[in-house]
Amino acid sequence: MCGIVGYIGNQDAKEILLKGLEKLEYRGYDSAGIAVINEAGVHLFKEKGRIAELRKIVDTEVSATVGIGHTRWATHGKPNKINAHPHQSASERFTIVHNGVIENYELLIEEFLSDVTFKSDTDTEVIVQLVEKFVNEGLEVKEAFRKTLSKLEGSYAIAMIDRHNKETIYVAKNKSPLLIGLGDGFNVVASDAMAMLQVTKEFVELMDKEMVIVSEDNVQILSLTGENVERKPFIAKLDASDIEKGTYPHYMLKEIDEQPIVIRKIVKEYSDNQGDLQIDQAIVDAVKAADRLYIVAAGTSYHAGMIGKNFFERLAKIPTEVHVASEFVYNTPLLTKKPLFIFISQSGETADSRAVLVKIKELGYNALTITNVPGSTLSREADHTLLLHAGPEIAVASTKAYTAQVAVLAILAQVVAKGKNIDTKIDLSRELSIVASAMETLCDHREDFEKMAREFLTDARNAFFIGRGLDYAVCLEGALKLKEISYIQAEGFAGGELKHGPIALIEDGTPVFALATQENVNLNIRGNVKEVVSRGANACIISMKGLEMKGDAFVLPEVHPILTPLISVIPLQFISYYAALHRGCDVDKPRNLAKSVTVE
Repeated sequence: MCGIVGYIGNQDAKEILLKGLEKLEYRGYDSAGIAVINEAGVHLFKEKGRIAELRKIVDTEVSATVGIGHTRWATHGKPNKINAHPHQSASERFTIVHNGVIENYELLIEEFLSDVTFKSDTDTEVIVQLVEKFVNEGLEVKEAFRKTLSKLEGSYAIAMIDRHNKETIYVAKNKSPLLIGLGDGFNVVASDAMAMLQVTKEFVELMDKEMVIVSEDNVQILSLTGENVERKPFIAKLDASDIEKGTYPHYMLKEIDEQPIVIRKIVKEYSDNQGDLQIDQAIVDAVKAADRLYIVAAGTSYHAGMIGKNFFERLAKIPTEVHVASEFVYNTPLLTKKPLFIFISQSGETADSRAVLVKIKELGYNALTITNVPGSTLSREADHTLLLHAGPEIAVASTKAYTAQVAVLAILAQVVAKGKNIDTKIDLSRELSIVASAMETLCDHREDFEKMAREFLTDARNAFFIGRGLDYAVCLEGALKLKEISYIQAEGFAGGELKHGPIALIEDGTPVFALATQENVNLNIRGNVKEVVSRGANACIISMKGLEMKGDAFVLPEVHPILTPLISVIPLQFISYYAALHRGCDVDKPRNLAKSVTVE
């Protein structure tokens, strides 16, 4: 989810590129860079950290009318200046920026580039080195670029410039978003329309496996087989709120896509200068002092709390209960002597959770709020606050705030465990980085999930979600998402509970989504699937790599078993989104629901 900008025309490219990158700062990044060409050659500027740091090193004396720029979230290689984009070929003739993940980059190095010395640890550098290799073998640049694209597996949005030709930007796209902006005497490249609204509102959308030759007065779109593609431009009609959405059709889709960014941001926000996870010591001490944790939440946040219970008990060895806020306030259970209450709320304004907070404060107990909104009521009135750092979540159906809640709960449990001298044997920072990359891979497979929605839910009037352990909690969230926005009656069940009643509802064609990400119950949940299939159900199994079996509908990338809820929920989010879309529902604003429930 990095950002790309490019400009070719009759104005100074540097400032346009820098301003474009600043418009993409909301996406999250750890480094940035630009490259411009003039008669003297290519001028490359890149720096770790914020765009403000990049501005400091850009030579104001350099004048150029062609250039490309990039904001990067580290995937391959550390977040440093060397791995920052743009990247150059061995002779520095070609310069490139790239979003996405090249899945076969190691194989490409082995097959084509074993004699090349790489400057960075990125998969991106493979692309630019391949282009140069094919040019050195005698191909024209355009053909070398096309041949390189044909070798790539994975996702990419690419902009490339050639030191020998300051009249052209070479562009390509597959799975990662990219647009061409049209102007009078100039054209631009952007991964998000808002990056270039400063100069144009007219854009051409690119499709997967297309390459584009961009000059200041022409845009040629080609298929990878060389055919010309004609496509009409569109006008980006964006007001202040639409700008936040960019060119996404719905906030929910944008927010699903932002989840890898959010996970990386959370790790960064909760790490010290040495990269070790840290939480305010007062919060750690409060959790350590508790003889029992009481998680209080509602809806999606309640489901995150169920996963949090697992974290606290498995990692920090602290007994934990999870309660629905609206039930707790009127049916308060018998409390232990030293409880700590943890309130989870995306908005921080959830009325039934606040009613519990008021009650327990009257009883003299301490409270911690985990929320996405600093200064919200639950944050102000609790003793402690942990922020989700997920950015604004506009769609009513929560996606990125949910995964942010799960990630923050995991970090809190891990830091508390360390404070108790418990060795969890988990390098959580590293594992969350793996999760973020897995999330990006899943977002690239949205077409697969759309097909699932069509296959299983087109005519469905109800649906079941089944799982065991952590998968059960995710199934509850998957069912909630589906019912929230598609209005399909959906329920989540623990797999073993089916035969205790719910299996009576199975009819011919009933869709049943099953999660199989936990090794200790993998065979059990598959047995449950056989039970519903024998009664006519249309079963869709989503499994974890290493646990997959023949007939599974989708296999998730492998992550640490305790963190599987962070990725297993993403297919369910996409399936719900597309089911609602196919039924003509208002995805972002489902009927009868609001983003923040401020009345009990």
